[in-house]
Amino acid sequence: MFPRLLLLLPVVSGVLAVSHSPVPFLHRRAANDTGLQPQATYNGNYTEATDIRLRIANGGAGQSGLIGAWADAFIKYCVETRSITPFKAGHRLVADIELKVGWYLGDTTASLGFLAAGQVDIAVTYNDAAEQQSLQSKAASQRVYGFRDHFLLVGPKANPAALDADNDDVLQMFSKIVTGGNADAPAPPADRPAVRFLSRFDKSATNIKESSLFITIGQVPWALGYSIWYHQYPRFPLQAIQAASLLSEYTLTDRGTWLSSPSTVTDGLQIFKAGSDNATDLLLNPARVLLSSKADPANEEIWKAFMEWVVSADGGQKVIAEFQKNGEVLYSQAPVEQS
Repeated sequence: MFPRLLLLLPVVSGVLAVSHSPVPFLHRRAANDTGLQPQATYNGNYTEATDIRLRIANGGAGQSGLIGAWADAFIKYCVETRSITPFKAGHRLVADIELKVGWYLGDTTASLGFLAAGQVDIAVTYNDAAEQQSLQSKAASQRVYGFRDHFLLVGPKANPAALDADNDDVLQMFSKIVTGGNADAPAPPADRPAVRFLSRFDKSATNIKESSLFITIGQVPWALGYSIWYHQYPRFPLQAIQAASLLSEYTLTDRGTWLSSPSTVTDGLQIFKAGSDNATDLLLNPARVLLSSKADPANEEIWKAFMEWVVSADGGQKVIAEFQKNGEVLYSQAPVEQS
């Protein structure tokens, strides 16, 4: 019988450490006594930049490199095109007020929490209901459509649940995973991987999406009595897909994460269902950009400019159209005139 929670810990001396702790992996909220710390900072290649003047929270698009690409392009835009005092004096930056953009790692739930607390100025998130609550509670003052990512249902190439990529819709696939998982749980087969599903189980948009798909087919495998084929693995996207590959488990991920993962991970998996740009597609993963009501007033010109730039065809949307990994564009541009 599999444990309730299996955690793959970092490689130590070439060995992948495994923990069978029932306690959720909670290191992900990266704050310390002095406040939230950035996962990375960007300066647009203005190497003398010192101060973080725009703070952006996000998970997957930060790991893929998009937040960094946005940050560098935005800084260059402000320096070269737009006369914003904190960025520009004449045709070069003033050394003591040069700008950095900070990326703060957090899933959708964490990012919206950072936004509400005023720990970041901007959150890039992926759940409409949570974003609407943020707007209604006045934690966020503005929301714009940033880009479209797409969820992917992936799993082992052995395909123990017998998913039919050509004929099954995503709900039928989830139903087969439940049926196969329940059948394999009492006595895991010796000739193939048992049917198991890896959940990020971390309040991320991906976790919310896969939970909604299970609920839509009338299943709550995380509830008592707990379904042992449902593997709770609360980690960020790149780590989660790596674990699914190593353990031959099905999981829900996104196109940006898939294309950002090395072939050593993706070669062990198959895409069974992929989201499209259709607004009604259950696997569409819209990313929206929210502005905090507590954004630092000292940097008002900067965050106002970013909210305009990120939706402009020759600004943030151009970055989206050109952002690639391994020769493939990761995301789709935002639809016109949507928020």
